[in-house]
Amino acid sequence: MPNQSADQPSPGTAGQVAAMAFAPGEWELLTHLPARVIVAATSAEPDGARRTVAEGLAGLDAIAAGRAFDSDLVRAVVSAIYAEADDDRPTAEEFTDRAAGFAEVLEACRRATGVLAARADPADSAAYRQWVQSVAARVCGAARFGDLLGLGGEQVSEAERRFLDDLARALALR
Repeated sequence: MPNQSADQPSPGTAGQVAAMAFAPGEWELLTHLPARVIVAATSAEPDGARRTVAEGLAGLDAIAAGRAFDSDLVRAVVSAIYAEADDDRPTAEEFTDRAAGFAEVLEACRRATGVLAARADPADSAAYRQWVQSVAARVCGAARFGDLLGLGGEQVSEAERRFLDDLARALALR
C-alpha cells in the first residue's frame, strides 16, 4: 500500500472529507439531486411502462457509474446514495404537474451549482455537474421514441433534447 502523507485523507476517508465540506441540507441536495433528475428525464417524454422502466434502470446504472469518476465528491455522493436506508431515499414518482416538476428540478440544479461554487474544489464541482448531466443523458437515450416494434424512431426525442439543454443551463455547463 502506498505511503499516505499526514495531510492527505486515506482513500477510505476521502468521501467523509468531501461530505464534511457541506452543511447537512447542502449534502442532502447533492445526494438527492441525481434521483430527482432521473424522474425529470423519464418524464420528459410520455412513454409506455416498458420504456419508462428501461429509462429508470439506465439512470440507476448511470448513478452507479459515478463510483468510477475521478472525483472524491462524486464517489462520496454515490456512496451516500447507496448507504441511505430505504426510508430515507427519495421516492421515484412521476410529476403530478410536469411543468412544476421540471421547474423544481432545474431550480435544485441551480442551487446545487451555487453550493458547489461556494464549497467544492472546482474540479469536483465540474465532475459532479457533468455526472448529473450524464445521468440525464443516459436516461433520455435509453429507449427509442416513436418506433414501431423496435424499428425507426429517435434515440432522444425533441422534448428530451429540450430537457437536456435546460438541465445543462441549470448546471451552468452551457
